[in-house]
Amino acid sequence: MNAGLYIHIPFCRTKCHYCSFNSFPCRDLPPEKYLNSLVAHCEKFKRIWDVARPIGTLFIGGGTPTIYSGEQISRLLGSCRKIFTIDTLAELTIETNPNTVSRSALDLLLEAGFNRLSIGVQAFDEDLLAVLGRSHTVDEARRAVEMARNAGFTNINIDLMYGLPGQTVGTFKKTLGQAMALNVAHIALYELTIEGKTQFDDRLKAGALILPDESEIVAMEELVQTMLPAHGYLRYEISNYAKAGYFCRHNSNYWENGTYLGVGAGAVSYVDGIRFKNIDNPGQYATLIAADEPAYEYAEGLSTEASFRETVIMGLRMLRGVDLNQLEKRFDLKPLSYYGETLRKLLAEDMIDIDDDYMKLTARALPVANQVLSELV
Repeated sequence: MNAGLYIHIPFCRTKCHYCSFNSFPCRDLPPEKYLNSLVAHCEKFKRIWDVARPIGTLFIGGGTPTIYSGEQISRLLGSCRKIFTIDTLAELTIETNPNTVSRSALDLLLEAGFNRLSIGVQAFDEDLLAVLGRSHTVDEARRAVEMARNAGFTNINIDLMYGLPGQTVGTFKKTLGQAMALNVAHIALYELTIEGKTQFDDRLKAGALILPDESEIVAMEELVQTMLPAHGYLRYEISNYAKAGYFCRHNSNYWENGTYLGVGAGAVSYVDGIRFKNIDNPGQYATLIAADEPAYEYAEGLSTEASFRETVIMGLRMLRGVDLNQLEKRFDLKPLSYYGETLRKLLAEDMIDIDDDYMKLTARALPVANQVLSELV
C-alpha cells in the first residue's frame, strides 16, 4: 500500500489571529538552511524506511510554503524524487496564500510536477480578513485562483471558515456565492475553533471577541449543505467537499490511519503503529538535523486496541465510513463486539449505521460528530 509524505514549512508573512499551527512570522527571506535540513531529513529516513516503497501522495504544507521561491520549492521536490520512489500517478500538493504566489512561480511548480494547489482564502470579505489577521485581500484571493487555473492547475482547493467574529448568515452566504463562482475542484470548510495561545483566545478571555450564536452557526451549516451540493460538490468528509474525482488522497490516507512520513519542524510520522513528532522550533530542528542528531520531540508505540480505536474514530470522519472488512483484517477486531453497549446505544439513537461492509455516521450525527466520536475513544 502506498504511503504519504508530508513536508512542513513553518514560515508565514504574518501570524493569523486564530492560528495555533506550528508557524512563525518571517518578514525577511526565509532561511535556506531550513530547506537544506528538509532534504537531509529525507535522507535520514533511508535508515528506517524502504525507499523502494511507493509514495502515493506528497503534501507540502505550513505555514506558507510559497514564502520560498518557485525555484527553491521545485528543487525540494526534485530532491524528494531522488530519495524516495514517488509513484508516477502520485498526488503532489502544495499550500499557498494568495499574496505569496505569482504566475511565474505557479508555472515552475506545475513544471516540477505539482498537480494540486491548496489556497488559504478563509473568507471573501475584506472586514473579516482583517479580523482574522490575514495578509491578503479578496481580489488577491480571486486572482490567485485564476492565475493557478491559467497556469494549468485543474485540481485547486480553497480553504474557507465560518463562525467568525462579526460574521452573519448573510455575509457567509456571500462568501459561499463567491466561492461557487470560482468553480474550484475542492473546498475545505471549517468552523472556527478558538485554540489556546492565539490572539483570539486572549481576546475571548478578555471579553473582547463576540462570536455568532449557536442558531447562526446552524444556519451557516444549513447554507453549506444547500449551496455546495447544488453546485456539484460532494461531501466526502465532515469538513471537505469536492467535485467527483477530486477527493484529497493525501488527507484520506490520514483519515484512514495509513502510513505517512513527516519531515520538517513539528511534523508527525506514523509508521507500523509508531508515531513520532519532530520538535517545533525550526532553528533547533535544522541544527539537530545538520549535526545528524535526532530531532524528535517524542515517539510512542500504539497498542493494537489503541490503534484500532484511532482508526475507527478518524475513519468515521469520512462519509463513506470505515471499511469493516479492512478493519478486521488489520486488527482482528470487530466494532460491535469491541464497543459493545456503547455502540449498540449509538445504533439505537440513529447516530451510527452499519451495513455489510461499512460503519458510518448517520446524517443525524454529522452536526454533532465530535460528541458522537468522543464516545468511541
